[in-house]
Amino acid sequence: MTASPGLLQVSPPDAELVERVRQGDLDAFGLLMTRYRLRFGRYAFHLLGNESDAEEALQDAFIRAYRSIDRCRHPERFAAWLFRILINRCRTAAVRRGRELARRAPLEAANGVGVTDSAEAAMHRDDILLGLAGLVPEQREAFLLKYVEELSYEEMAELTGAGESALKMRVKRACERLRDLLGDHHAT
Repeated sequence: MTASPGLLQVSPPDAELVERVRQGDLDAFGLLMTRYRLRFGRYAFHLLGNESDAEEALQDAFIRAYRSIDRCRHPERFAAWLFRILINRCRTAAVRRGRELARRAPLEAANGVGVTDSAEAAMHRDDILLGLAGLVPEQREAFLLKYVEELSYEEMAELTGAGESALKMRVKRACERLRDLLGDHHAT
């Protein structure tokens, strides 16, 4: 069955795009980048604390993924493979620059996180970003994977290389620390 002109085109699955990239189709990699740029960029921003570092880590992850696409053993799980590369790039960026992430949370870049522009929502958004910045990197990473990316502990363990029980403890401690930092009126 052939699609008629003007009908909505369905984007090919990751596995098909990965195979096309392996055959030299650069446009297929462009489709993969477009598919994951926003979501993974948001994650990198929350983890690193500023837009510039997040963009650099994301671009580095895309470059590394492109160069090593033949090492993606399960093309149908390209997103998880790319996400793992991004996590490692974010970790490396934070260590390499010796950042004190606890003091990082540029509020001017926070507009893209999907919160409404009302004054009250902006205050809550700013409080949350500052709270996230107050977490140690391992807790911030686990919290974001669990509550922003909505991954299971099993998926988190696969991505980070940490054990499920360690990740559960990191998330628990992150929640406790956020409650302390944000006060009871922000606790859920």
